[in-house]
Amino acid sequence: MAEAIQAAPAPQAQPTTWAGRFLDSDIWASFKRSKLTMVAAFVTFLFMAAAVLAGLAPQDPFDPAQLDLLNSRLPPLWDAEGQAPFLLGTDEQGRDIFSAILYGLRISLAVGFLGVAFSATLGIALGLIAGYVGGTTDAIIMRVADVQLTFPAILIALLVDGVVKSVLGGQLDGMTTLSVLVFSIGLSFWVQYARTVRGSVMVEKNKDYIAAAKLIGLPAPVIMFRHVLPNVLGPVLVIATINLALAIITEATLSFLGTGMPETMPSLGTLIRIGNNYLFSGEWWIIAFPGVALALLVLAINLLGDWLRDALNPKLR
Repeated sequence: MAEAIQAAPAPQAQPTTWAGRFLDSDIWASFKRSKLTMVAAFVTFLFMAAAVLAGLAPQDPFDPAQLDLLNSRLPPLWDAEGQAPFLLGTDEQGRDIFSAILYGLRISLAVGFLGVAFSATLGIALGLIAGYVGGTTDAIIMRVADVQLTFPAILIALLVDGVVKSVLGGQLDGMTTLSVLVFSIGLSFWVQYARTVRGSVMVEKNKDYIAAAKLIGLPAPVIMFRHVLPNVLGPVLVIATINLALAIITEATLSFLGTGMPETMPSLGTLIRIGNNYLFSGEWWIIAFPGVALALLVLAINLLGDWLRDALNPKLR
């Protein structure tokens, strides 16, 4: 008996740090099992690092002093007519395509992250209020959401973008245009957050810990944001990841249609629009490389969103 007791393995100590708990979690184990997800995470990280380090690019495409029209429409470096340091060739303004992609990634990711942050903040707040307060407030918020769902997100973004630009004036600088894009994209995607959070809040508010919080006299905003919100963030993270790719695509679409970023501050969508004008004249590289970069970025983020949806689904564990 004594030998059996001595041979029993000692219980493993549980990790105490946040990083230790994460590395010991089912989510991290699921991430390590999926090779495709690891590749998608690496590609996403690579694009984000490239956007952050865009200042190290061979050329600043936003600086007219660094552009030379004599270098316009040069093919990629491996072509017989290619010239250094233009690795992926140049466009009609003599702008280095590789440098323009790096700076365009910075703008596209900035619009995507800021648009998702704005839409998530607005949708979560309205969803919490609708689910917790209920009654007329819930009905009004959800009817507005239902009306918006009848229109495609790109149409809402075009409408908001056009109205704001008409109010502020047609000629806007680059940063103002970026802010308008963030605002229009944010207003296009808040409904998904609001409906998801509302449904989760209606389940959570009937639980015992909410009754205990009311019993000790906590105000409704404290209960909603401190106690209910942490328990409904799982689906929100999945929506935010998928909407990041949608926001980037929406910005690229708006820029391709000519209502997004100007040519002096090109995003990936603007670069694709510029290259589309020269596609049938033989300068394929002007549109091909920005298009491939946009496709890879969106695909990698979508794969991460699909994995996160499955990893946070308790039925699949």
